[in-house]
Parts: sequence; C-alpha cells; structure tokens
Amino acid sequence: MPELYENQAEQRRAVLAAVDTGSYDLEISLAELRELAASDEIEVVGVITQKLSSPIPATFMGSGRLLELKEFLETSDANLILFDEELSPAQLRNIEELCDCPVIDRTMLILDIFASRAVSGEGKAQVELARLKYQLPRLAGRGVQLSRQGGGGGGGGGARRGAGETKLESDRRHIRRRIHQLEEELTQLSLRRERGRARRVKDGVTSVAIVGYTNVGKSTLLNTLTEAGVLAEDKLFATLDPTARALRLPDGRSVLLIDTVGLLRRLPHQLVEAFHSTLEEAASADLILNVCDITSPELMEQRRVTEDLLRELGVTDTPVLTVLNKCDQAGPFLAGEPHKGCVRISAREGLGLEELLLAVQEALPPARVLARLLLPYSEGALVGKLEQCGRILSREYVPEGLLLDAEVDKSVWHLYKPYAVSRLNAAEDPLKGE
Repeated sequence: MPELYENQAEQRRAVLAAVDTGSYDLEISLAELRELAASDEIEVVGVITQKLSSPIPATFMGSGRLLELKEFLETSDANLILFDEELSPAQLRNIEELCDCPVIDRTMLILDIFASRAVSGEGKAQVELARLKYQLPRLAGRGVQLSRQGGGGGGGGGARRGAGETKLESDRRHIRRRIHQLEEELTQLSLRRERGRARRVKDGVTSVAIVGYTNVGKSTLLNTLTEAGVLAEDKLFATLDPTARALRLPDGRSVLLIDTVGLLRRLPHQLVEAFHSTLEEAASADLILNVCDITSPELMEQRRVTEDLLRELGVTDTPVLTVLNKCDQAGPFLAGEPHKGCVRISAREGLGLEELLLAVQEALPPARVLARLLLPYSEGALVGKLEQCGRILSREYVPEGLLLDAEVDKSVWHLYKPYAVSRLNAAEDPLKGE
C-alpha cells in the first residue's frame, strides 16, 4: 500500500496552517493539532493562519498567504506543512506545487497515528480500510504528475502519458480490490462480534462500556478497576483495540467492563465508519461511562462530542454516567464543584472508585428478575438450580406443576423465561425488607 507520506526516517518539523472561518475555536483546534503532531513525533516550528469567510476552493488559503508560508519554509528548518483541515485532492496537489514542500492534512495525520497504534488484526484492518478510502480519490493527483513527467506533444510523450494513466488505473484497481477484501473481512468480524454480544445477552451478562475523548484516562480506569494491563500513556490514541475485563460490584454481581477507542472532535468520517462495529460495543451496553477530564477547559465540548457520537450510533435509552477523571490534578473549586449525575474520581490515584462502583451498581438494571413461574413436575432440576441462583419467595403445588414466586438471577433467566406466568413488581415481594 502506498504510504501517506514519505521520508518518515527524517526528523519531521512542521508549520501548522489553518483558515479561521469562525465555525470553531481555532486556538483550541490548533492546540489539539499540536498534540496530534507530538503523538506522531512531529516537531512544530511555526504557525500560520488566515481569516476567511470560507476556504479557497483551489488552494484552501489565499495565494498571498501561501507565498508567505513558502518564504518561511525557505528561511527555517521546517520540512513539512500540517493543515488543520481535510484538504481536497486538488488543494493538496496545488499547495505542494506552490510551496514545494510535502503537505499533510488533519485526516492524514490522524490516520497515521491510528496506523502506528493498532495492535490486533481487526484494528489494523480497520485502519488500513480507512487509509485506503482516504487515498483512493487522491490517486488522481499522482496520475497527473505522472502524465506531466511524460512530456509535451509527440508520439513519445503520448505513449508515456498512456503508461502513467495505466499505472493510475492499476493503482485504483489494486486499492478497490483491497478495500473490498477488507470490508468482507471486517463484516465477518462484525458478525462474530454481534454473535458474541447476543450470547452475552442470552447468558444474562451485564456489560458496562467506557467511552470518552482521547487521553482522558479510560484505559487507566480499566487498569485500576480490573488490573487489565492495557497500555495507558499520556498521548492521544494510546490504545485503539477494545478490551473487556470482568469487574465485581459491591453487591457481588460480576459485570463486563469494556474499553473503547478514544474520540476526537472532527474525527475523520473514514475512521468513524471503520470503527463502527467496535463502537457498537457501547451501543449494546447496559450502562455507559462517559469519562471526561475535569482539568480540561474543553470539558463540556469533549462531553458533547461523545454524546453526539452515541446519538449517531442510536444510543438513546441506555443510561449514561458521567465520570469526571483527574480530580487529583484539579484545583479545590473544580474538584469540589457539584455536577449533577456525575462522579468525580482519579483513576491514577484510585480516588473516588468506591463511589463510582456504587453509582454503577445503582444505575444498572436489577441483577435479578422477579417473576411468577409454573414449573412442570418433570423440571425438578430447575427448582434445585433456582435455589442456588436465585431466591424462592413462595411455592404452591397445583395440578399443572409447582407455582413459584421467585427472584431469578439474570444469568439463568433464559432457562426460566418459558415458564414465566407473569413478572412481579418489587412491591409484591413478600420478603421485601428482611
């Protein structure tokens, strides 16, 4: 697969470039771009911006500002331009030709970071698919450059242009074929994941998904609660692959705690599509922990990004518990400020975790189903199992079998559901309050 950009062995020093249209906070976005660059081992040596009502279709920035950028490149040690937007193929080509310097856009940078972080086969396939979908429409620029290398008029030049066009079509066919292969592979993995989720539901396994902005401490929280041993570094997208571990709550029940990929504002749509099946782990969870960094000035914006993606995934009825992490680094005002429906913790220092587990326990659906059952006398084994995995509240012998009011553990409810006469309310529990 062609690389997104070359000469990665050389130390990359970039000038950040952005157009301020007023559609988002440029200063915050550029700060995030600096973090992304650092995560990809790119040193930032300068910034150039321009206020415009909308980007220039051909060159994104105005030609005058691009000439200033070219002059800066000639007098500094920068060898790269990093744009805080996704550029069109024509813009990418035109800027490179005008500035005589390699150009990376925001999407290209994020894709490269994801490619370096992916560990599992599924994660690598998802990232490769996103990169290829990004590359495909940009092959035309490479084709134009090849045809220009062929020269002007004359039979020889025409023949060379033809060879360039043939190479372009060959690259397109190769990428389309690989995209189809990856989509088939990921479809099978998605089906396997869906079967796993269905099996967990059938077996009554309760799942809790950790979601949130990148680098807010999701993996640290998973490690602290379950000793999962997941890589947790102070960098963006330190981990991509979902990890699930068992977690025991204070009431004794066990739940499956699932870590998911970190989110980012203006996350490339290719990545959202590629990681859709992974993110669906959150959509199918019984409870979602939206982890936020309480020290970040963008706390509310980060929370909104997560909530928007959950809505996009169709998550509307699942309870969401907001977890404000890094409270040990917050000042007294932030650390003590009341937030309705939130739990304040420090995953690194282990602060507030007991309160978090109690909040999770309270937010989850009941661990047992209260129901009236009519078990045939031939199903005596189910009565014995119920005494081990539940609680019999009352029993009555009737001609059809044994009529029971019982609490049934959700993990075995599928065995008793066919014999349910009705579901009971908690108020009908004759032993309530004991």
